[in-house]
Amino acid sequence: MNANEFEPTPPVASAVAPPVTVPAATGHAFRKPHIALMVGGFTALVLGIAGAGIAVGVAISPHSSSISSATDSTTASAPDFYAQPGSYDPSATASTSTDAVAATDEQQVGVVTIVSTLYYDSASQAAGTGIILSSTGEILTNNHVIAGATEIEVTVESTGETYTAEVVGTDATADVAVLQLDDASGLTAATLDSTGVAVADAVTSVGNANGTGDLVAAAGTVTALDESIEVGNEYTGATESLTDLIEIDADVVSGDSGGPLVDADGEVVGIVTAASSGTADITGYAIEIDTALAIVDQIEAGTASDNVVIGTPAFLGVTLADTTTTAPTTGTDAATGVELGGVIDGLPAADAGLVAGDTITAVDGNTVSNAESLSEIIASHEPGESVTITYLDATGESHSVTVTLVEGPAA
Repeated sequence: MNANEFEPTPPVASAVAPPVTVPAATGHAFRKPHIALMVGGFTALVLGIAGAGIAVGVAISPHSSSISSATDSTTASAPDFYAQPGSYDPSATASTSTDAVAATDEQQVGVVTIVSTLYYDSASQAAGTGIILSSTGEILTNNHVIAGATEIEVTVESTGETYTAEVVGTDATADVAVLQLDDASGLTAATLDSTGVAVADAVTSVGNANGTGDLVAAAGTVTALDESIEVGNEYTGATESLTDLIEIDADVVSGDSGGPLVDADGEVVGIVTAASSGTADITGYAIEIDTALAIVDQIEAGTASDNVVIGTPAFLGVTLADTTTTAPTTGTDAATGVELGGVIDGLPAADAGLVAGDTITAVDGNTVSNAESLSEIIASHEPGESVTITYLDATGESHSVTVTLVEGPAA
């Protein structure tokens, strides 16, 4: 099921990470990243930082996961990673071969920091990094940095100017996303080098380490090429692969996701996307820039595919009580359907009068048997299209309403 169209609210005890308790003086907290990886027997973390605040009734499933590598069947969950903004201490996380230091003015050129508000909940945010591709504000980043985003704020680090951003397109399988800054002009783009790197080349990761908003540079070397890692979701059981990755020994941490991996000439050769956790020496991974640019070209052309989503998907604005539930049998139209755990204020379902406890049984006359079928039907539509929702209320009485779908959270 595409969680960005609508996502069932999982049982709190097993699927929603508990909020982090933050002393009043420290501001917001961040919890562990969206996706955990295991590569060759050690745990690695995809480097976006997700916010700890989870609003009741808003479906936000953290995508921390247990996974196995292609050659190692062992599975393990990533340890929790907590950081307070402003508390980043490079010496606490430095590997034995490199230390992270504050990025220079030159290293900040062409780099942005990104803060995404998730699923309409201002208390739940994700932080990451991005790369400026054009003077008019086209941004390249990781998909997991903006997955689930309903608002995106981007700061150009070399100028300090902040913009809102729209999602142009995403490829969740390759972990690539393209954003467009609103009303941007005259930006300095990063210099890209798609000729590739070699093992032992000197490289530096530049990123929004721990989501502090202060760019950090972590120098290291290329230790391997064409690396593949398997990504799994502990809630759905689904797995995805990231391939053709550059492996580095630089001190990259959560929040660096989507940031540039630059060579000795300061040119971008990759997008930092993952790093090891629970090991004395940190191993990082980056998507090769030519791989990312091929996806950018497809997104710019507006060519959707099984992996590439253009824009954001249609959204009904509901959360689900369970993935499948049996509708009330006291009414005349008893049927299998999907019970709503809640509706999001100001979105189509709520505006049409649906409430928690209602059970959707059909959309445009197509029977809804479970969450997956509801997802597929909504996904077949575009934002702005109208659909007829048939549902049973808590007493079993059947109703039909017409709603206009809106743009939902980023895929």
